Amino acid sequence: MRYFLALIMCMSFMFTHGQESEVKFKDQVYSVDAIIENLYDVISGEKGEPRDWDLFRQLFYSDAKLIPSGPNQEGLVNARFMTPDDYVEGAAKWLLDNGFFEREIHRVTQSFGSLTHVFSTYEAFRSDKDEKPFMRGINSIQLMNDGERWWIINIYWTQEREGNAIPKKFLPDN
Repeated sequence: MRYFLALIMCMSFMFTHGQESEVKFKDQVYSVDAIIENLYDVISGEKGEPRDWDLFRQLFYSDAKLIPSGPNQEGLVNARFMTPDDYVEGAAKWLLDNGFFEREIHRVTQSFGSLTHVFSTYEAFRSDKDEKPFMRGINSIQLMNDGERWWIINIYWTQEREGNAIPKKFLPDN
């Protein structure tokens, strides 16, 4: 009986703790615009500026994946699958040691029911003061609305490179 009561208490704590996180980050996930803006903001910062990894994790649905893709040494394009925690583990120190800002410059959004797909073109800078990006690419972001909030299901991205220029239709009109 004690085991059963302890289990119920633990489950109760886990449930209420999750609700507190939901309330804490409600403004960051209430719309597609809000969650995309917060995704870019949370990974961006000057050298030495810590990122809000709690917020970062709260943007993603359980079992969400971050999938960078690009050519390997032999020139073959491949993909690497990461959880949000894998991303934090691999990127947190680098982002802290190096300035990095990623800015959305164009977006194409398609939705059906609870499913939304965002094709988000970005530019990356080492400092907020930089005028010229050192990198550009496209994030393919899959989102779900569960009736309460938006969740990132997957982010699959690739960078612009020689032989793989971003098509004009995914760039802002100038």
